[in-house]
Amino acid sequence: MASMNNARPTQVFIVDDSAPIRARLVETLRDVADVAVTGEATEAGAAVEAILRDRPDSVVLDLNLGATSGMQVLRAVHPRLPHVVFVILTNHSEPQYRAACSRAGAAYFLDKSTEFHRVREVIARIAATRH
Repeated sequence: MASMNNARPTQVFIVDDSAPIRARLVETLRDVADVAVTGEATEAGAAVEAILRDRPDSVVLDLNLGATSGMQVLRAVHPRLPHVVFVILTNHSEPQYRAACSRAGAAYFLDKSTEFHRVREVIARIAATRH
């Protein structure tokens, strides 16, 4: 339910090539106040197209998208839509990946295997800052 200070809920777009992970993210975010998952993609090209078209407030993005990369999405979208808050959620938590994502404009970087539970908190924080 959107707050009175906000015309619409915070829109979140999910980019991950794993259907079970996408479903888990949707379930995780389902009851977060002022948040709605408004789209999903499994590969970079479709993700870039949909994000540029739909202009969500936040993107939860995996780096490994099969034959494509989440970095492609981040590098293509962030310069064009700098207001979109990128939350990287990946198994590639090595320092070089964190640094590259930060340089490319990611606001958050979470390790999928140890910090998945933080997605809810991070998205709720993003939603709260929109008020």
